[in-house]
Amino acid sequence: MAAAAVVAPQAEASESWYLALLGFAEHFRTSSPPKIRLCVHCLQAVFQFKPPQRIEARTHLQLGSVLYHHTKNSELARQHLEKAWFISQQIPQFEDVKFEAASLLSELYCQENSVDAAKPLLRKAIQISQQTPYWHCRLLFQLAQLHTLEKDLVSACDLLGVGAEYARVVGSEYTRALFLLSKGMLLLMERKLQEVHPLLTLCGQIVENWQGNPIQKESLRVFFLVLQVTHYLDAGQVKSVKPCLKQLQQCIQTISTLHDDEILPSNPADLFHWLPKEHMCVLVYLVTVMHSMQAGYLEKAQKYTDKALMQLEKLKMLDSSPILSSFQVILLEHIIMCRLVTGHKATALQEISQVCQLCQQSPRLFSNHAAQLHTLLGLYCISVNCMDNAEAQFTTALRLTTHQELWTFIVTNLASVYIREGNRHQDLGKDRGLLERINPDHNFPVSSHCLRAAAFYIRGLFSFFQGRYNEAKRFLRETLKMSNAEDLNRLTACSLVLLGHIFYVLGNHRESNNMVVPAMQLASKIPDMSVQLWSSALLRDLNKACGNTMDAHEAAQMHQNFSQQLLQDHIEACSLPEHNLITWTDGSPPVQFQAQNGPTTSLASLL
Repeated sequence: MAAAAVVAPQAEASESWYLALLGFAEHFRTSSPPKIRLCVHCLQAVFQFKPPQRIEARTHLQLGSVLYHHTKNSELARQHLEKAWFISQQIPQFEDVKFEAASLLSELYCQENSVDAAKPLLRKAIQISQQTPYWHCRLLFQLAQLHTLEKDLVSACDLLGVGAEYARVVGSEYTRALFLLSKGMLLLMERKLQEVHPLLTLCGQIVENWQGNPIQKESLRVFFLVLQVTHYLDAGQVKSVKPCLKQLQQCIQTISTLHDDEILPSNPADLFHWLPKEHMCVLVYLVTVMHSMQAGYLEKAQKYTDKALMQLEKLKMLDSSPILSSFQVILLEHIIMCRLVTGHKATALQEISQVCQLCQQSPRLFSNHAAQLHTLLGLYCISVNCMDNAEAQFTTALRLTTHQELWTFIVTNLASVYIREGNRHQDLGKDRGLLERINPDHNFPVSSHCLRAAAFYIRGLFSFFQGRYNEAKRFLRETLKMSNAEDLNRLTACSLVLLGHIFYVLGNHRESNNMVVPAMQLASKIPDMSVQLWSSALLRDLNKACGNTMDAHEAAQMHQNFSQQLLQDHIEACSLPEHNLITWTDGSPPVQFQAQNGPTTSLASLL
């Protein structure tokens, strides 16, 4: 029961019994702990007095709201909200009750999976709310969100466009920017990049020109910059995004120093905010982690993930907003990939299990992240040399995703599984045409610079295993050119060490050394354990071949140390009960795991 609803209009204030019952109800609702049953009894008692329509409608709304927010009796909540909506439509100038009832009732319908009942209700409310700017805008946002959850992004974009034009007409440039930025976010999700660019340009102008509440202005700027940064990261442009990311980080620092202004905007259409500033802070950490991960600054990614997760834990104690769980899952997805690269498989596996537990609590979260979860399990399977399980996980992930970038990432990793297995080259060729589907020279399915560079690397790896060394060098030089252009450190390190291996096989030891030494330096900086293992083995063999006994001994010692670290981590990971997750390829995540007696996977390829 909102505080605003407690303040009865003048016509109702003369009913002293009503005010008394309302006062008692509010007292019980705000008690610590709340006494909801007594609150409901007080409100139900209002009907014993045969109240006028206005009081009857408002009381049905209050009862519906209390039952919806504080109990599991959704059927009774629905009955009260439906009565509030029906009665309030017959009363002139009763907008707050009418539209709050419509808004809450449609939320409840969605919760009960009755989306087909929610949509016409919201459309009717939107149609009759045009003279009430706050409610008209709020209901448009709500219906757009409903369409977005149903993945009908075209209808959602249309509604946000209508909202932007309405906000412009009623003189609210702030809410116009919110509608346009929300539309820009959906266009980015749909990969409609031709429409995104002019829209973001317009948004940038509106944000800069708007003079209003400093926190609202800075929050618009954060929204705008987050879209720009994610747009660059989706395109794999890690270097180009740096100025935008720096602006975003400065912007969130500015917001954290500003105090919330209690003065309400004069235009009722401006009564919105995008996110609380604490949520914005986590979001900025999140995009910083995404950038660090792509660039190969893994220690930085770890640092910002720790900060973000700590803040999330504090927020979740006070706030049950579903967006916080989404942030947590995305952060964990990124840090899991970091762990696999840095040789911490056991920790990665426990964090994959944590993502499973979060997804068990929310069907929507699971439906949005199931493909990513199976992709992470596929990457884990590669790291512990369970190639059959890796193939099954990636195949499952491909079945579950319609996202082009994720699809390309999965196919690229699936190709690496077939290459590593050695006898699966036919799966890369004409039968399944996997390499043709990720051909960076022709009809590449996505615009991501990073994924295209990775595809060149996979082609180079395939050519190397087939002994076509000149072709492999051509592909790898293309990867190097692209990864150097955008500071993709991990791809650079992988390409250098593979080129070093090719030159070693060809007997060109000097050129091999010129590749392997910088690969080792870069891999140490990331740090990438697999590339360090590979580089140290090559350096050992190179120095042996060149008669550099001391250097060969030093490299052999390094290789031994990396091998021991990886082997120990491998055994620990495979001994965990969570290791059984590698066999899960269907339905919801398993709830519990049976412990097993040690590792069941081959370590041969690791040493």
